[in-house]
Order: sequence, then C-alpha cells, then structure tokens
Amino acid sequence: MGVPVPTAHTRKTPPALVLFALAVGAFAIGTTEFASMSLLPFFARDLGIDLPTAGHAISAYALGVVVGAPVIAAFGARLPRRTLLIGLMAMFAIGNGLSALSPGYHWLLLFRFLSGVPHGAYFGVAALVAANLVRPEKRTLAMAQVMSGLTVATVIGVPAANVMGQVLGWRSGFFVVAALAVATMTLVALFAPRDGGDARASPMRELGALGKSQVWLTLLTGAIGFGGLFAVYTYVASTMIDVTHVSETHVPLILIIFGIGMTLGNLAVAWLADRNQSRTVIGVLLWSAAALALFPLMAGNIWTLGLNIFLIGIGGGLGTPLQARLMDVAGDAQTLAAALHHSAFNMANALGPWLGGLSIAAGYGLVSTGWIGSALALGGLVIFLIAITLERQMLAAVPAPAE
Repeated sequence: MGVPVPTAHTRKTPPALVLFALAVGAFAIGTTEFASMSLLPFFARDLGIDLPTAGHAISAYALGVVVGAPVIAAFGARLPRRTLLIGLMAMFAIGNGLSALSPGYHWLLLFRFLSGVPHGAYFGVAALVAANLVRPEKRTLAMAQVMSGLTVATVIGVPAANVMGQVLGWRSGFFVVAALAVATMTLVALFAPRDGGDARASPMRELGALGKSQVWLTLLTGAIGFGGLFAVYTYVASTMIDVTHVSETHVPLILIIFGIGMTLGNLAVAWLADRNQSRTVIGVLLWSAAALALFPLMAGNIWTLGLNIFLIGIGGGLGTPLQARLMDVAGDAQTLAAALHHSAFNMANALGPWLGGLSIAAGYGLVSTGWIGSALALGGLVIFLIAITLERQMLAAVPAPAE
C-alpha cells in the first residue's frame, strides 16, 4: 500500500491562509477589472478614440468572462481544483501582460478578451474551495472573504493603478496585475488543498445546470441587477472631469471611497445572507436602485458625489448571496454554476457600460448613467421576485410526507 499524499487538511493548513491565497487572486482580478474603467480616459486619449469606443475594451473583457467561464468549468470540473486555479492564474497573467504591450486599439480588444477568459472560472472554483473549508452556515461569509480581495482592490489596487496611469502611463497597471497573478500562483501552490478532483464530473453533468429554471433566473438577476453599478462606475472618472469639474488628481480619492463602500457592503451583506438569503438580495437591489437614482442629483458637487459613490459601492455586496443561491439550486453541477455566476456579473459589466454609452452618445449626458443604472437594478429585482415566487409555488405543490 502506498503512502497517502498529504493534503492541505492533513497538514492542518489554517483556512485563513487558504482564503488569503484565493483573495490575492481576487485582488488581481478586481484591480484589472475596475482599473480598466478608471483608466478609460487615459487609454482613449493615447489610442486616439472617443470614450464610448474605448468602453468596448471593458465589454471585451466581460465577453471573455462570459465565454470562458462555462467552457472552462464544464471541461475542467474533473481536474483537481488546486491545479485548475494555478492554470487559470497563468492564463490571466499572460493576458494582462499582453494587454500592457498592445500596439493599438484592436489588439487591446483581443488581449482584454483573453484576459477575461479565466476570470469567471477562477472565482467559481475559488468559491467552492472556500465553501468547503467551513461549516454550511458560514459559507457565504467564507466566500465573501475571498471576494474581499476584489473589494479591497477597489480601495487600494484601482486607485494605485489610476495614479500609475497618470504618472507612468496606462500600460503600467496591466503589468502590475500580471505580477499579482504570478504571486497568486505561488500562494495557491503552497496553501490550497490538494484534492484529487471529481472523477464523476463530466461536461454533460455540469451542463445539466442549464436545464434548471432557478439557475437561469438567478443568473439573470445578477446580469441585469448588477449592471447598474457598472453603468455609473465605468464613466465616473469622466463624470468627475466634465460634470463635477475637478482635476484628474481627485479621481483616485473617489475610487477609494467606492472601494470602502464595496468592501463594507460585501462583508455586511454576506453576514445578513447567512441569516436570510432572499430578503438580503431584495434589500440590496432596492438599495442600489435608490443610490443609483440619486447619482444625477449628486454628481455636481465633489462632496455629495463622494457620498453617493459610497452608497453605490455598498450595493456591490449583491454578488456573494447570489453565488450561494446558485450553489443551492444547481444540484450536482456546482463548478459550472459557480463559474456562470461570474459570467452573469460580467454580462452586467458589458451591459451597463454599453447602455450607459448609448445614453451618453444620444446626448443625455454623463449623469444619465444613474437613471440607466437604477432601471437595471429594478429589473434585477423583478426577476428575483419571479424566481422566489416560482420556487415557493413549486414547494407548495410538493405533497407533505405521510405520517
């Protein structure tokens, strides 16, 4: 009989170290995802394109997430999660390194798309690893701790990248993200559990999640409801310069305020969701709709804008409870469902900037993105209410067990 290979659990690796390793990857992803939006005016100027056209680079990254997440999750479900996480970070490092070297706009679109391909699968697999480290009643908070890497990125990574973009050029931000991805590979190799993979997994079993209406409704809640945040955030730097009439040096401060709101919202919403998931999702969507509707009224002054951006950031906590709900309704297709969650949120990342860009291009002004965002949050709320209504009807139709 061979000697068993020690795992992270048999070596008693503290869960906090595993969560930290996963959160560093989330930090890298959050930095590139949100910093690209804050750097929009800089690479638009450098590449000689207007803002709505530059916004397509954001959408290209989001499209990469949408395409990559289900494909990688379906065909990689049998792989050991640790191995898969390392491979995904390697792809992410290469994509961001190439983005920094883009010779022109169309090359940037391609490399942003490639950078987005591993995004959803990484977060999905990381969420499953985190959920398996703790008791079921604490899983949402554990996943939120991984996601805190992304929210902390909005406090530290994104403003730092924005400052670097102003001083060293927008390409420097992508180089830093590539280095963070390499650091994540090292940490995951050291601390992540060495599981043997799921021998029963198959693409067909994973794709079985797509036959469940509750999976689709939960995904649509995120794809529509979260789009409002991106509609405003993508153009916030431009709004500050052209509407609030402050210098570019103020942009990092507002980004930090947004990140603080998102970090607090992520942890607070996860704590609430472990107690009542559905009410928490409804409350966050209503909060977001109200905060986004206030954006056109508060964008003209730097102080009121800062408060509004903080309130909008709190709504960023929506992601973790929806991730937990997907795990509840997906059955055996956990890997695909977890990854599709991030496809849905990057559909929001594509939809929000696109609709915001249309509104700006139509002449309604930069602040009109707030009205677009509020409508999207309310659309997500309607979809979620339909989902829980159908779920309750289905449960009520199940006959009670005979005594």
